[in-house]
Amino acid sequence: MHARTRLPGAARDTRGFAFESTLGKVARVLTGQYGVTVLFSPDGPRVEPGRIVIPDYELNGGVERDVLIGYLDLLVARAKHASLAQLDALPAGVVSNLAQVIEDRRVCGQLLDEYPGAHWFIGKLRAHAAERVAQRWPKLHWRERLVWLIERALWDEPPSRAEASHSLLAALHAAQDLLREARASGSTARSIATAQALVARVRALSAGDVNSMMFTADPVEDIETETSEAASSSFDDDTALPDHDDAAAPPAERSGGAHADHAPGMGHSLADAQQPSSDADGAAGTAATHASPATLSIPLATEFDVITDLTGQGNSAAWRVLRGQARADTAPLKEKLERALSADERSRWRREQERGEIDRTALARLATSPGYRTPFRTQRAAKGRDVAVTLLIDRSGSMAGRKIELARLCASALCDALTQLSFDCEVLGYCSLESAPMRELYERQLAAGADLRRYNRFVERLDLKVYKRFGAPNLSGITALDCGHENPDGEALAWAATRLADHPAARRILMVFSDGYPSTGDGDPQLLRRDLRERVAAIGKRGIELVGVGVLTDAVEDFYPRNVVVSRLAELPSIVFSLLSSMLLTR
Repeated sequence: MHARTRLPGAARDTRGFAFESTLGKVARVLTGQYGVTVLFSPDGPRVEPGRIVIPDYELNGGVERDVLIGYLDLLVARAKHASLAQLDALPAGVVSNLAQVIEDRRVCGQLLDEYPGAHWFIGKLRAHAAERVAQRWPKLHWRERLVWLIERALWDEPPSRAEASHSLLAALHAAQDLLREARASGSTARSIATAQALVARVRALSAGDVNSMMFTADPVEDIETETSEAASSSFDDDTALPDHDDAAAPPAERSGGAHADHAPGMGHSLADAQQPSSDADGAAGTAATHASPATLSIPLATEFDVITDLTGQGNSAAWRVLRGQARADTAPLKEKLERALSADERSRWRREQERGEIDRTALARLATSPGYRTPFRTQRAAKGRDVAVTLLIDRSGSMAGRKIELARLCASALCDALTQLSFDCEVLGYCSLESAPMRELYERQLAAGADLRRYNRFVERLDLKVYKRFGAPNLSGITALDCGHENPDGEALAWAATRLADHPAARRILMVFSDGYPSTGDGDPQLLRRDLRERVAAIGKRGIELVGVGVLTDAVEDFYPRNVVVSRLAELPSIVFSLLSSMLLTR
């Protein structure tokens, strides 16, 4: 293993917040950069400032978690050891593809020197690459096949029987000196120069400037020509294909976009072996109606999702007014809870101890029993307040007006009281908003004929906000609680649960405030509901106590086993505080 152990468990959601969060932690350790995040996207893999984007493979598509970790290792190696700007400056084409192949081999070598355990994950990625190339081999242009064989040679992998054509092997044989230079590359600039030299050598072969009888043994095809197969597959140096599904697709599949952002001879992908679909040219809603009966609602991409931390950034004067209103509603309830907690904690003693403070109830026995040696008592470690509470608030458009005002007041009352009672808490909000870049990505996928049926959020990004994070004493950010557009509850719930699970506490309580059923402007409502039920069940299995609070709706009864429906808005703070108090007093 390298700097970490392999991820446990057989099942995992490769697009879920938990898996992204875990990979993000690994990336921060390997890169030594605190703010690095890991995301999944059909436009991956690539490296951006502060972000590592991994191709979005479908969970049931046969892609092992170790392959995705291999991607992470590769992209970390690029971020640490490659000059991405130099690779980005190359025009799309065979030179840029070859340069990326050479550079990836170089930076992976450096990573493997630092973390020998990465051999396992890189090996899995290489095996996956070979499988995917084998599937696409008949459709590949000669130059893509050549770049793949060069990549094979750099990784000391023998070509398969299908790959070993006479002209390709002849080209490799004639470039042995340059392959040795590629293996010895010590910088990005050197990798680029070697790639240019390799392309020039092969062009000289095809032009007849270098004598090679073997080179003419195959049908007439070389680095310059276009064959019918290649043309039908649209493989061209200047053509970007957004629907590549190979873990290590040949270089021509990686052309287009930022070249330094594509995997080592490992092309960028649109999730799991997608083939063109006859219905894929419909609108977002049409694609959603053809969604496969999956359990979870999967977004087209997560890279456009935004998390904003507003902790302590609210208006101080507005917070004082809001806090005054909140305390007027909940002060009696808070005092009652404080008395109950204190009485409960005072009663927790371990008696009949050999040391500690004298237990007055044992003094009589001490006087009458000469051999009595345990008249002491010690106080138990009271974990009654070792509880972390998360308040997750639906910020959809239907919450606008009086609902969001009461939700803001309720969050202020609960958070203020919990903080005074020494409970740790945080306040989160969620909604979805239409994203122009995400719509552009969606339209590119449709134009390319990609099969988008397994997705259920196409043009809307998550807008997630942290109004008060764990451990922060300043609660003024709650005043910034506002409304957005739609409410993909399942995804937001998974995000909040992951944050809560990462927080150390003996107990964890997650309260969700919602005023209806989950919804997005471009998703299948039934799939969103199945998704929410599945997420609720999974969170419950993690030991998180989940409560649904229905704001003028009983929809929460369909999803949350433990729920409360508030039919009068004015009662929201007191009802929710009473429910939370009973949970805190229940062990």
